Amino acid sequence: MSKILKILFIEDDTIELMKFNRILELLKYQHNVIECHNGFDAIQILTVESIIPDIIILDLNMPKVNGIEFLTLLKNDERLKYIPAIILTTSNNPKDIYECYKIGIAGYIVKPLKYDDYVKKIQKTLEYWSLNELIINENSLCTES
Repeated sequence: MSKILKILFIEDDTIELMKFNRILELLKYQHNVIECHNGFDAIQILTVESIIPDIIILDLNMPKVNGIEFLTLLKNDERLKYIPAIILTTSNNPKDIYECYKIGIAGYIVKPLKYDDYVKKIQKTLEYWSLNELIINENSLCTES
């Protein structure tokens, strides 16, 4: 692992939240996870500038503000649009995949049925993003030397 990530994990299913956290423990990752149960709550969290995540992992099918609606709001916000958003969902519907990439996601992962396959997908995803140089916002470009 190259660096500890601040991850905004948006998922309405408590079991999926527990599974994600269990995988982080299993893999001994020290990432900081901020949990939200829907896109509306996530937008509220993101309005607080000190809580800008390195990456966002979200489900598509959620109450209040679904994944597509959340992504549209995210990518239309000048301060937040550069945050990589990765879809983690059960939907393999080509329309969903196309719509998400059209909005500007960084990746689309279909949740596998087998737990071991799920662990491998999460591991590879987090390893990949922990190696990337991430832009949090435009202000960070001006303060770095």
